[in-house]
Amino acid sequence: MTAPPTLVAPDSLADLLRAGRPLVMGVLNVTPDSFSDGGRFFDPATAIAQAETMVAAGADIVDVGAESTRPYGGAKPVTAEDEIARLAPVLPAVVEMGVPVSIDTMKAAVADWALDHGVAILNDVWGLQRDPEMAPLAARRGVPIVVMHNRDAADPTIDIVADVEAFFARSLAIAADAGLPAEQIVLDPGIGFGKTPAQSIATLAATRRFLGFGRPLLVGASRKRFIDSVSPAPPDQRLGGSIAAHLLAVLDGAAIVRVHDVAETVQALRVAAAIRTMT
Repeated sequence: MTAPPTLVAPDSLADLLRAGRPLVMGVLNVTPDSFSDGGRFFDPATAIAQAETMVAAGADIVDVGAESTRPYGGAKPVTAEDEIARLAPVLPAVVEMGVPVSIDTMKAAVADWALDHGVAILNDVWGLQRDPEMAPLAARRGVPIVVMHNRDAADPTIDIVADVEAFFARSLAIAADAGLPAEQIVLDPGIGFGKTPAQSIATLAATRRFLGFGRPLLVGASRKRFIDSVSPAPPDQRLGGSIAAHLLAVLDGAAIVRVHDVAETVQALRVAAAIRTMT
């Protein structure tokens, strides 16, 4: 599997990426309204236990979020104070587990608080284009940040791949203006976000094009609705489609996959790698 571009900042994500293997980011939603698990891990003790399970299963990164962004609409906005209140009984315990932790938030105030409590990576689902303080924060704190493509609503008439590329270009310009080096940025094409199922599939098929930005790519196809459009199934029964999408993304150069089913994805990636070493 092709080694991804590396981050130059001296941090744990850079060290992981230099290993030249795809990384698995485990999803931990500390929310009552996640599309994938319906609030299953809203209770702090349950959330911490799930993080322990993911780490034991081989997660390289744990991505913690306390505001549902529900890619298909219906998300309930929460204040920064509410997000922090949800994170406070969970995040420090996850940080202590010894793997890098990322914070999934679109609010710079929450990201700043999380960095103070040991988070190593920021994950902004609005790609520096919603909160104007996010890029300056990442620059000031010198941390890696995942910049994800998003749209307020899907438009089936547009060229979605061109839209993703234009969005990334804007985000990189915002980063540069804020003094945030491109070397600290990971790009995420935002599967399922502001896209029809067909557009999500087209975006996945274009993974190699996004490598043209010279940054590591993160792909999060786990349990997304496009799988249901191909092979109907509720979110918790989309494991096969999730693994298929992530394996193809990795073969096309993705450096990180963001998943709900860590053990199964780790196994799939290890087996694929073992087979490819024989070819």
